[in-house]
Amino acid sequence: MPKNSLLLYAFFITMVVTVCTSCAKRGSITGGAKDTIPPSIVRSSPRNMSTEFRGNEIRIDFDEYVKIKNANKQLIISPPMETAPIITPTGSASKYIRIKIRDTLQPNTTYSFNFGQSITDNNEGNPYSQFRFVFSTGTYIDSLRLDGRIKDAQSQKADDFVTVMLYEDNETYNDSTVFNERPRYVTNTLDSMVVFSLQNLKKGKYHLFALKDENNNYRYDPKSDKIGFLPYTITVPNDTIYELELFKEQLPFEAKRPKQASSNRLYAGFAGTPKAEDIKITVADAATNEPIKTITTVLKDKDSVQVWLPRNITTDSLKVNMAYRDSINDFTMRFKEMKAADSLSVNALQTGTLHFREKFTLKTTTPLTAIDSTKISLIQKDSANVPFTYAYDDFKQELKFDFEKEEEQQYTFTLLPGALRDFYDTENDTLTYRLKTTLLSDYGNLRVKLTNADRFPLLLQITNAKEEVQAAYYSEGETEINFDGILPTQYLLRVIYDDNKNGKWDTGNYLQKIQPEQIIYFTKPIDVRANWDVNQVFNLAE
Repeated sequence: MPKNSLLLYAFFITMVVTVCTSCAKRGSITGGAKDTIPPSIVRSSPRNMSTEFRGNEIRIDFDEYVKIKNANKQLIISPPMETAPIITPTGSASKYIRIKIRDTLQPNTTYSFNFGQSITDNNEGNPYSQFRFVFSTGTYIDSLRLDGRIKDAQSQKADDFVTVMLYEDNETYNDSTVFNERPRYVTNTLDSMVVFSLQNLKKGKYHLFALKDENNNYRYDPKSDKIGFLPYTITVPNDTIYELELFKEQLPFEAKRPKQASSNRLYAGFAGTPKAEDIKITVADAATNEPIKTITTVLKDKDSVQVWLPRNITTDSLKVNMAYRDSINDFTMRFKEMKAADSLSVNALQTGTLHFREKFTLKTTTPLTAIDSTKISLIQKDSANVPFTYAYDDFKQELKFDFEKEEEQQYTFTLLPGALRDFYDTENDTLTYRLKTTLLSDYGNLRVKLTNADRFPLLLQITNAKEEVQAAYYSEGETEINFDGILPTQYLLRVIYDDNKNGKWDTGNYLQKIQPEQIIYFTKPIDVRANWDVNQVFNLAE
């Protein structure tokens, strides 16, 4: 090989090695930027927005592999179909979606399939958000729409997956339609919105409803569902933004057969949402019809009350009468001997620190029938007696003590034997409870000024983040209200317009066309800090 050729060959090999080495030093090959582009449709049969549809199958082709996720919750078909269509494929990736319609389609009707967030690409899960496939069995596509928003009547946070429904105002519509019939049009707020839009509507008059539809059957079931409704018909088209308040109705009282809990106690269960303390129960010997003396008390967090019986009942069966307002129910139950019997014990609901707004509370396992205050003493750390008042809640079996508290003080409650006597004539042994207070500067003060209150009475409440009431004030005209000595934390503030003047919030009733009492929340949490005075204006018109 000529010398010049050898030199050129060596130079070429050196350059190749250098370039490859340089490439190797730059790092490994990566997959590039993350794909964030959702899939897109390349064709469909029939085409979207078709008219005079006569088939029973729809095929939609995409530019990449897609998956269907949570179609049972995300897919909204309007008008609803009695028999759900078959959507394939499910659980596997495909470049197409096939919809097999099993219902008989209504004539001259526009149908809408809103897939919500259910269509995603196979690799990255990018959703084809709110894709709607629309067709008509008539000669044109209905194009009107109706918009609105959802709120909860009692809570600041609205439910997700709320179904919004329109029923045509025609000769077949009546108050029971929402219980028995599917709506003409339907949409859903899905999992991230409180607004709704009913689309592809035809001109007409309608009745508007919202349901937290637990059974997903497009029918109102008061036992499980919340409902919101407008008490008047609406006309489409219009530009109004409608607001629907969801509420859970108070269910009618339904007595359940009592059960024996121990040798001296029954459980009397019920369905519905009555005020438990208004349930009246009487018990008699089934053989002799002789009445038996009883006491009825609450069973916490249960749809039951407990009925306390005398010990050593000898009858084989009992007659139990449960009455609530106009509902009267009679039961006969077997009564058997049981070794277990309830006995008196006393538990303090506060231990250690007693806060300035609290009342010292004792809860008893059996109901009390007598309290001897001469056998109860309250002394502070210098042994001085402290005057107190007390009140016993028969239904809750709670004994509350109230007294004037001082800062950084220590208190000792002593209940001598015989201070408490229960339904079975059992008396307490000596009971001693030690409590202390801290500084008032460890607490905060919240001063609320209400403006634009348009009616009274109203109930002003402060709640924690779970909307559990921490303090309340019932105002019959006062607009400047103080909550002093409250624990430092964040609070929610709300006003209830007590229109029926019963001292509490009342829900609505669909058949009686009663809306729930209005609740207004302050727009943001209020931060109360130790040794702070927070002055807050609450404008009820905002």
